[in-house]
Amino acid sequence: MNFSLGQRWISDTESDLGLGTIVAVEGRHLSILFPATGDSRVYSMQEAPITRVAFNLGDKIRSTEEWELTVESVTDNNGILTYHGTRCDNDEKAELKETFLDHFIKFNKPQDRLFAGQVDRFDRYTLRYNTWQYQYQSQQSELKGLIGPRASLIPHQLYIAEEVGKRFAPRVLLSDEVGLGKTIEAGMILHQQIISGLASRVLIVVPENLQHQWLVEMLRRFNLKFSIFDDERCTEAYADSPNPFETEQLILTSLEFLTKKKRWFEQAALADWDLMIVDEAHHLIWDKNKPSTEYKRIEELSQDINGLILLTATPDQLGHESHFARLKLLDPSRFYDYEKFVEEESHYTEVADAANELLTDSALSNDSKSTLVSMLKETNIEALLSEAENTNETYKKSARSEILNMLLDRHGTGRILFRNSRSGIEGFPGRTLHPYPVAMPKQYATAMSVMGNMGGVQKPEKNALRALFPEKIFQEFEGSDASWTKFDPRVNWLVDKLLELKREKVLVICAQAQTALALEQELREREAIKAAVFHEGMSILERDRAAVYFSEDARDAAQVLLCSEIGSEGRNFQFSHNIVLFDLPLNPDLLEQRIGRLDRIGQTQDVKIHVPYFENTAQEVLFRWYHEGLNAFEQTSTTGQLLYKEFSEELLEFIAAHNCDEDELAPLLEQAASKNLQLKKKMEQGRDRLLELHSSGQGRAKELVKIIEEKDDETDLAIFMIKVFDIFGVNQEDKGENSIILKPTEHMLTPSFPMLKDDGMTVTFDRDTALAQEDLNLISWDHPMVQGCMDMICNDDFGSSSVALLKNKKLPAGNYFVELIFIAEASAPKSLQMGRFLPPTPVRILLDKTGNDLAGNVSFDQFNQQLSAVGRQTASKLAGALQSAVHPLITNATGKAELQLAELKQQATAKMQVSMKEEIERLTALKKINPNIRDEEINFFTKQASDLEAYIDKSQLKLDAIRLIVVTH
Repeated sequence: MNFSLGQRWISDTESDLGLGTIVAVEGRHLSILFPATGDSRVYSMQEAPITRVAFNLGDKIRSTEEWELTVESVTDNNGILTYHGTRCDNDEKAELKETFLDHFIKFNKPQDRLFAGQVDRFDRYTLRYNTWQYQYQSQQSELKGLIGPRASLIPHQLYIAEEVGKRFAPRVLLSDEVGLGKTIEAGMILHQQIISGLASRVLIVVPENLQHQWLVEMLRRFNLKFSIFDDERCTEAYADSPNPFETEQLILTSLEFLTKKKRWFEQAALADWDLMIVDEAHHLIWDKNKPSTEYKRIEELSQDINGLILLTATPDQLGHESHFARLKLLDPSRFYDYEKFVEEESHYTEVADAANELLTDSALSNDSKSTLVSMLKETNIEALLSEAENTNETYKKSARSEILNMLLDRHGTGRILFRNSRSGIEGFPGRTLHPYPVAMPKQYATAMSVMGNMGGVQKPEKNALRALFPEKIFQEFEGSDASWTKFDPRVNWLVDKLLELKREKVLVICAQAQTALALEQELREREAIKAAVFHEGMSILERDRAAVYFSEDARDAAQVLLCSEIGSEGRNFQFSHNIVLFDLPLNPDLLEQRIGRLDRIGQTQDVKIHVPYFENTAQEVLFRWYHEGLNAFEQTSTTGQLLYKEFSEELLEFIAAHNCDEDELAPLLEQAASKNLQLKKKMEQGRDRLLELHSSGQGRAKELVKIIEEKDDETDLAIFMIKVFDIFGVNQEDKGENSIILKPTEHMLTPSFPMLKDDGMTVTFDRDTALAQEDLNLISWDHPMVQGCMDMICNDDFGSSSVALLKNKKLPAGNYFVELIFIAEASAPKSLQMGRFLPPTPVRILLDKTGNDLAGNVSFDQFNQQLSAVGRQTASKLAGALQSAVHPLITNATGKAELQLAELKQQATAKMQVSMKEEIERLTALKKINPNIRDEEINFFTKQASDLEAYIDKSQLKLDAIRLIVVTH
């Protein structure tokens, strides 16, 4: 290389420095100043990683005075280039010495980088093309947003997530029974909405004690980083913004906070949101005369937020009217009249009967046919009904499936209410009851006798509650400091049971925090049993620490977790197989919530339910009510509230009076048991069956699992990401069979690698491994690290120019090919989800020197395997020597790529129109008979179709990468 003062060079390793100027040549070294940044570098002449900047005829160049020149000729005077041509601003002839070239010039176009000698390594070019291919596949995938969550592949969860997640502004109630994974369903829906661009600002409202659990779940399972907003956070944020809720995109707050802090609630209501999720929505109590503050707060928020997802396992827990009111939150125009809603529900049995017949091989009854014709009157289904009784099993099954899908889609609350029951879901353990009757100690008997006479006349429920908790009455009698744990036989039994189960985790639930605290002290002092306590008087952080202390396997971890009633709501401890119900709640739904902390998907053993109670007392009455009347311990109770409402007057009298007389109590329990069977039978015949058919997804749910399992088994992602780690300089250490420890290094190509922490992280590409080990990150095509790497590669000039050698004696040495990668892309708002129809699409053109396109006959991988890398200096010389021949080939390739773009636009428009037309026609037809279909949904799809067509039409090509291939022998 010949070096002269004033020459312009660019750094191959630090292209961001801009154009450099040689300011000193001394011995074997030269100094280059980079005026754009003020940096200087000293290089060895023999190994300097720099490239001479020389422009060609037709290029446009900029001066330090910011005027541009079109180059018409170039002269060399003692190593300094002078460009002659016409100025672009005034059309005057001018000349520009290279010394006065703009310091900020960067070579972004692939062809400019190639001819300026900025040639990338062979493997980087390959990685760039592969990245575009994988990004295209990811955008087009029907699984986008579904494969990323760190969750087991449970059919009904995946179906609900897919069905709701793809909707515009979904408004639904997720009411699966306890243990079926409503939080995961909501997270999956949210994940899809965010990844697809349908939502970006999200508000999650939960009970205060569940805030940290949701925070951790959203991050650990879905890589969604929420911020908890409380009084302290809002006060801090207010210093930076007039509305604290506009300082973050993803916000998590408590229902109690919004209820009690009116000032901050008003700010939350003024902020713009795309989606709101409300957990434990049964707390939203409604009465037509006086709705609760909680209900009014959520109602006000929901009026201005397009998307709303409510979660509750017990939609009827606080009354049927409150359930109706929550549906009213979702769609006020549909659910406006409670009496009309009740009347509509009365016809569910007829519809469910017809649905059940469709699912069996039996002939359809005339009543069922009439019901189906009436329900689907906007469609002529006579031909389908005839086909439904065809002797050909395939035709018969297809027709019945089509009728059933029409019925499910168009009837009742199907589109906004999802409820799966345990009876319809596989994978649940059994439940075994272990009762332990003990004698009432005399201390309690005395206290209750005295205090009972002093209590006066109370409401039946209050009298019953007093009778159920003799320890509280004892403390009222003896004083709050009186220690009941020293003589209560239930405590002795609990100590012995925990010693017997010393190698097992045990969850103990009781109604009051004081009870849990007293038990913890007794266990610690008497037998040094390690126990964690979990109650409403603790801070959220303290509760989380207690839950972690209990969940750990370490020897010094807690064996037992003592919960007050809040432990029955939202927290999951299915790693434990033993639950002790130290006392029993009056509310049957609370009993089911308690047991549901262990009895849920993921439980690997039968759940052992231990119930100590005082015999011949109120506790025995309540125990027998649940066991003999409702069978609520060993089976999920779906009828508890209805039975309690019907029999509460008699039941409460028995409890308050400690009446265990067999002749009097047995008939009540027999009546309750008989009524329980009747109600369950009625429910099985009625609406629940139809709703669960829709909620479980039938065949689609299992199909989704199969598709995702096949995707999980592919190795493309692991191979791609390991190549990325290698090329970018991320250190990798194997940790076991399926996991890798990633650590940043000083030699990485970028100082900040997507999602990689300074202290490293451990990752796996295997779902089962990630689920088994909490500290592992599950890497999927949806993971922000993968998406970040793709963006990092595609949005930079990384790998955009390359030179390779083709050793082939059948071709003349010196022959050459030019491979060009164009990207066809439509710039559109993310919310349009353009990727479904025309994602950024790589268009590959492979030209020989005569301009023939060989790409259709020679695949990228096939061609790539025949090529070999070439050193940078040789590559630069080859590119310079063939520059004049390559320029017209680029023009030729652009014309060929434009033809492919026109075809891609045509295909994308046709695909979009079919998709949008089907959805618009379907929703329009449904709206005639199902008021759940909102005008906004139909209008959304109509406008979206129009916008998509316009953006597809405006899509353009850009040359993204170029590779020169020279034949050698």
